[in-house]
Amino acid sequence: MFVEADADVTLEQFGDELQPPFPCLEELLYDVPGSAGVLNCPLLLIQVTRLKCGGFIFALRLNHTMSDAAGLVQFMTAVGEMARGASVPSTLPVWCRELLNSRDPPRVTCTHHEYDEVPDTKGTIIPLDDMVHKSFFFGPSEVSALRRFIPPHLRKSSTFELLTSVLWRCRTISLKPDPEEEVRVLCIVNARSKFNPPLPNGFYGNAFAFPVAVTTAAKLCKNPLGYALELVKKAKSDVTEEYMKSVADLMVRKGRPHFTVVRTYLVSDVTRAGFGEVDFGWGKAVYGGPAKGGVGAIPGVASFYIPFKNKNGENGIVVPVCLPAFAMEIFVRELNGMLKGNDDPLGEYTNYAIIKPAL
Repeated sequence: MFVEADADVTLEQFGDELQPPFPCLEELLYDVPGSAGVLNCPLLLIQVTRLKCGGFIFALRLNHTMSDAAGLVQFMTAVGEMARGASVPSTLPVWCRELLNSRDPPRVTCTHHEYDEVPDTKGTIIPLDDMVHKSFFFGPSEVSALRRFIPPHLRKSSTFELLTSVLWRCRTISLKPDPEEEVRVLCIVNARSKFNPPLPNGFYGNAFAFPVAVTTAAKLCKNPLGYALELVKKAKSDVTEEYMKSVADLMVRKGRPHFTVVRTYLVSDVTRAGFGEVDFGWGKAVYGGPAKGGVGAIPGVASFYIPFKNKNGENGIVVPVCLPAFAMEIFVRELNGMLKGNDDPLGEYTNYAIIKPAL
């Protein structure tokens, strides 16, 4: 479904830093009645809004059962190529969903705590009222400040692993769960390269896993950062070809369960997805990536790591976070404490926008 619109504003009026959460998102991507379901609904909802400066905003809502981020970028790249005159896309789409079918008979060979059935005994699913959206920028200086908390034997940890550990810990503190209750972080891992042979070039379906790190709130918050970091690194390393086959078998055996959302934080790294590289004929985007944090059926659960250049010209990562107002205040305080180098700062856890400048 395709919507076109005009806005009597310029790109500059959106402010110095175009980053999620975007203002007026409901006007930039009109929620067409009957378009938001999974079955018997459009696979894509697209709105292109022309700005009076000559630039435009390309906003899109994806039916995630059809495609993951890599597949969505592949589709948008193809649209851009054809908009610039190509008769066929450079990468042809490949269906091949049978490659991820379950085995016969299904056999779950790995542990998948991401699909544990966890009762919400204390009402700890994030409330949907009084939610606050903020974005946090992590450039070279911020990442360097956080790396000071990494023990020597973990110094080679990736920026993704570091940020995930820090944000999971700060977020857990801000939400104040019972100290003995389990908390989780799910790290989305692209599994395309885990298969031998790899999935074919052009495969656009969902090919990722939700490996999970699990601990108690007390252990996460009272231990040094290295404790969380080791849990995150271990979760990422769990994803193998056998793990993916085991997930497919679990889907069949348990009737396609949703991942658990009780005391859960989900992070997705789209810094290399290529949203900002899509070119519809106006050049590369000023911003390309998710339009807000906490998207999906469970607002507040997910954050994205998005490539971003701030107003000072620094390249880094912007992370939208969605939390209840009371929790956001604590989250900001704890994160700022770490960035300022406090020895013990932690005392006590899908819409897209492609914005093009004028020619």
